[in-house]
Amino acid sequence: MNIHRVKYKDIEQAPQFSIPKNFKTNFQGSSPAPFIGRYGYPRINIGLLSPQFSGDTSYYDSPQLWSKANFGINRVASLRYGLVNSQSTAHVKHLNGRFLEIVQEVGMASKAVELEVNLAKTPQLSLKPEREVIPFGPSSTIRSAQITQNPAIDRRVEKVVRDTDLKAAPAILNLYQRGFEQNFLTKLISVGNLGLQQNRKLVPTRWSITAIDDTLGKQLIREIKDLPTGEYAAYFGGGWGNYYLLLFFPEVWCYELFETYLDQAVNPWSKNGYAYSTDYEDYAGRKEYAEETAGGYYACRLSLLEKMKELKRQHSCLALRFITSEYNIPLGVWVCREAAKKSTRTQPLTFASKELLLRYAQDFIQHKFGFKLELLLEQSRLLKEQKSQKKLTEF
Repeated sequence: MNIHRVKYKDIEQAPQFSIPKNFKTNFQGSSPAPFIGRYGYPRINIGLLSPQFSGDTSYYDSPQLWSKANFGINRVASLRYGLVNSQSTAHVKHLNGRFLEIVQEVGMASKAVELEVNLAKTPQLSLKPEREVIPFGPSSTIRSAQITQNPAIDRRVEKVVRDTDLKAAPAILNLYQRGFEQNFLTKLISVGNLGLQQNRKLVPTRWSITAIDDTLGKQLIREIKDLPTGEYAAYFGGGWGNYYLLLFFPEVWCYELFETYLDQAVNPWSKNGYAYSTDYEDYAGRKEYAEETAGGYYACRLSLLEKMKELKRQHSCLALRFITSEYNIPLGVWVCREAAKKSTRTQPLTFASKELLLRYAQDFIQHKFGFKLELLLEQSRLLKEQKSQKKLTEF
């Protein structure tokens, strides 16, 4: 049974998680990120996310830091629900106005930007988290805002933003190759800071996350296709109630993702205690959006491609995501990217044959989760293609 959405437990019922209260209409804050909404497109909400205090608040918007420091689900959620969204509305192609300039500067800055904010009324919390977007706290319409200290903007970022003859994709790749993390690149493109002058526009945060993952992934695919094939290997790891078993095969590039919801509490529709979603691409790639696994497809793909580049080897990869009841607060698609990355950083097990690799995978998942992996392997397009496609060595 394939599904497209998961109903999570009410986040207010999550253990050891408290939503900050007593929000103010006027405050001095330090904004680590903008937020660009998608409802009402092309006229959408644009906002500044900030706790209602000053100082270095960059850790409120840094998945890489959360992963490195092993921040738990409740700690990340408590941080994010402390961010006030001070918002206004704008047309995606009308890149003018003082508030939008502030939003764009926050999107360019290397550190959180100090602000003075005046809101129309007390911020109100609406618990409507999405699968892709990192959640945030209450929202209110902004009356006025001003930056109180000069933002810290990297010269390399400033250069690509000023270059209105540089297309967005090369600009993204330029900064990525210079070490800028995905979350930062998402902010840059969402506030309309990249691309040809006539093409620049606001991009909803939800869309920009996948746009960055897809753009970087496609570039890495082009690079790894020139590499020799690797070996049979299995990686397992993860975090935040999301675990990845990555099966690498010594074949040309091909990728399939299964996302399996293991717990009845996480997935109330499941029969026999599980349900799954899946998407696939062969050597030629995808032309359509990965509808079933959505942003998680591109986030996982990016992490495993980075591993292949590091290994200097090309593989086909069957990626198996297992979502447990631990994941009781939706935190956004960064969880997929970082959990998959944690898996690639573990010591792999290598195998002499595909049969040994698949037998190990079935035994491991049965022991780890009490789940019969053959239920998924029987549905795998990647494995079916391997059986039917002839290799040069067979001729």
